[in-house]
Amino acid sequence: MPERNIRIVVAYEGTAYAGWQSQPQERTIQGEITAAIFKVTGRKVNLIGAGRTDAGVHALGQVANFRIDHHLEPARYREALNHFLDDDIRVKDSQGADHAFHSRYGALSRRYRYLIGRERSAVYRNLRWEYDREVNMLELREAASMIKGEHDFGPFCVMASRRDDSVCRVDHARWRRVGPLLVFEITGNRFLHGMVRSLVGAMVNLATLEPDQNKLNLTLETLRDIITSRTKERVVFTAPARGLYLVSVAYNEGIPE
Repeated sequence: MPERNIRIVVAYEGTAYAGWQSQPQERTIQGEITAAIFKVTGRKVNLIGAGRTDAGVHALGQVANFRIDHHLEPARYREALNHFLDDDIRVKDSQGADHAFHSRYGALSRRYRYLIGRERSAVYRNLRWEYDREVNMLELREAASMIKGEHDFGPFCVMASRRDDSVCRVDHARWRRVGPLLVFEITGNRFLHGMVRSLVGAMVNLATLEPDQNKLNLTLETLRDIITSRTKERVVFTAPARGLYLVSVAYNEGIPE
């Protein structure tokens, strides 16, 4: 049987997991899906994800691929894998891909969404950041406009994960109100470890109108300086993981959502 390259699109609630990437003695999204593939096919595979989401981060359209020599038709992996996965992980689509397809290195852009709610909720507490301070929407939107373009985002990366090249291109960044929620959307060619959560934390911190013991000395001017100066200083106010979603990943030929 010739080896096939299978591409899947996955949605998950990350609350109960230690992130995407497999770790010893930890439940992870990659680990659960790899185990399900083994139950279906009896094959151990290397499952590659487009984004290595952290513990508690969710996904609506994570893309992954694996190579396998098995007779099961690509479209049938969706139903077969979902049979063995818990309800907080769902394979939305499965299909055959070109042998050269690589979900991580072939991605042109990734889109993330961050949700903030002002009220505490018994139902949605793990699906958004519950932040009860009043914020200035004009400042949030101006801060988002500064992020767009190609910049060195090293100050917004986890120190242990910093690279020599921390330049990323942000194509879209916008804040909006949707009912009781504040919603931030960002699209870029790549994202550093912790970058979106750090950006959200910095923007919310500078736009907070009420006194807060965690408030930094951030302003729109200092944020602009950090983005444009290639400073090595770390921006330390990071938004919680539970409000972040990997929405979709774009490729040359596009993918189903």
